Amino acid sequence: MRYPPQILEEIRARLPASAVVGKRVRLKKAGREWRGLSPFNAEKTPSFYVNDQKQFYHCFSSGKHGDIFSFLMETEGLSFPEAVERLAAEAGVTLPKMTREDQEQEVRRNSLYDVMDLATEFFEASLKGRFGVKARDYLASRGLSPDTQAHFRIGYAPADRYSLRDYLAAKGVPPEMMEEAGLLVTAEDLKVPYDRFRDRIMFPISDVRGRIVAFGGRAMSADAPAKYLNSPDTPLFNKGRLLYNYHLARKPAHDRGTVIAVEGYVDVISLSVAGFHNAVAPLGTALTEDQLALLWRLSDEPILCFDGDKAGRRAAFRAVDTALPNLSAGKSLRFALLPEGQDPDDLAREGGPAAVERVLASARPLVDILWAREIEVGPLDTPERRAGLERRLRESLALIRDETLKRYYREDIESRISALNPDSRQNRYQRQAGGARWDRRGPLPTTPNARLSVSPLLAQSTLFMGGTLESPREAVILCVFLAHPELLQNHAEVLAEIELEGKAAQAFRRFLLDGAASGEPVDASVMQTRLERAGLTQAAEKLTGQVRPGDRWMLDIHADSLRLEDALRQAITLHRRARTLHSELRAAERALAEEDNEANLAWLREVQNQLSSVEGAEADSDNGVVHRDH
Repeated sequence: MRYPPQILEEIRARLPASAVVGKRVRLKKAGREWRGLSPFNAEKTPSFYVNDQKQFYHCFSSGKHGDIFSFLMETEGLSFPEAVERLAAEAGVTLPKMTREDQEQEVRRNSLYDVMDLATEFFEASLKGRFGVKARDYLASRGLSPDTQAHFRIGYAPADRYSLRDYLAAKGVPPEMMEEAGLLVTAEDLKVPYDRFRDRIMFPISDVRGRIVAFGGRAMSADAPAKYLNSPDTPLFNKGRLLYNYHLARKPAHDRGTVIAVEGYVDVISLSVAGFHNAVAPLGTALTEDQLALLWRLSDEPILCFDGDKAGRRAAFRAVDTALPNLSAGKSLRFALLPEGQDPDDLAREGGPAAVERVLASARPLVDILWAREIEVGPLDTPERRAGLERRLRESLALIRDETLKRYYREDIESRISALNPDSRQNRYQRQAGGARWDRRGPLPTTPNARLSVSPLLAQSTLFMGGTLESPREAVILCVFLAHPELLQNHAEVLAEIELEGKAAQAFRRFLLDGAASGEPVDASVMQTRLERAGLTQAAEKLTGQVRPGDRWMLDIHADSLRLEDALRQAITLHRRARTLHSELRAAERALAEEDNEANLAWLREVQNQLSSVEGAEADSDNGVVHRDH
């Protein structure tokens, strides 16, 4: 909840900054201030100062500055509400009471926490029982002892369709609460809801306070549609806003000065067993901006340590795109690259702590990974190919919002390009003799009130038109799964994580994922029957009508499978790119409205050009032109 400014001021007035900071830092009086060693950096000469009159601290070695609330957030990884509640209790300040509606919602949420805890207890007991033998053997083969299983509250969901439901019902939990907590699969055409998680090893997922809000389940059967299945979004859980093990990694991360982000639950647990308790993981999705913000609360330069295979490299490359718009002075990422075929779990079990330390010590900065990603695209042996490299890098650097940081990145990248081609021009991003700022199209406008018009192509785009029509790209992605439901076996998690704007698209995704969660094989005829039972036949036909003519071959049940999968991956990639650019366009427009200057105008212009490129790819697709690099 939001706290009135007067409440925060009262807490500050009752708690001197030195009293709060002094619990973690040994302070000595120095004139009107207090001085001590930095809690953020290792140092021998004190450079950390606290001023009670001004109620702030300042660390000259790290540049960190703030008040008592930000100090707890920086040193203990607390959220702002957690810091306010902690300090209000110490100061004896009563926080505002919630409204009746707030209270009812809080009671409801607390009840859901109780339901999730009951489910965790059931899964833990099932793992120890006679049905959990196979799961226990698997965990033992991964080096996870009973003590480790207990520490992380690992459990097992029996294969029976109603075991958890019946257990919770016997505890007095109504079915609607089980459904709200994401524990049951329900549908309009489904008379009897059943357990979402069956025959899976269960990993409880906690929020930043350590309360269980969701589960991740690893299938024990090789025939399961999805190897890993997460809880759906619920009132307690949004998988893009949490990190697995964050609550346990928070203090170790602050103590070590860094946090390690890996790909999976077992990777986190194996690193913890090896002594690296500062490990976390995204929840089956690409790293999101919210998760990146959580990482930066624990460390200025988190280390991403992904698997040493193509999927791991793709995850690292996607993280680069997520990070670039959010970089700032002192806030970045490092990347620990594993050998081909290894994951952090393998590394920790086979090489031990020393092997992990070596990999972490050799972590590379973000700019190295950006460069590596682009030079891997293909040979650079012709001027055209080198020009393509430069264009791609320029588009990536345009995402950086911090102008000073962007300048340093440009200088670094241009020096690397020069090493490839000594004759390349160095003035693409520099000021010319006349003082005007240039880009690849010539001088940028210097008139403060200059505005850029939207091209006719973009004006007709779904990115600008608004309204209720479904995006053709969203439509084709969903219609491919409707026409070829067997693809869900390998792409259910991808479908679950992509952002969809249209209401019909979101509804069809729920329909598809609920069907995939059943674990039953489905072909096109079965899918058609399900659509009819759900009353979605006409809606599916309407959605199909939104598919561009150039993409409709993908809906043919006899389409070549390899070509189809390639086209589907391309459609998803293009969709993600368009969504990212659309979000950045809104940010650029807001920035220009707030501060009408040359830098913001250049940012808006760059985003519009990139959107034109994406929309051009859409149009080419409609005309039968295939693009394989977006």
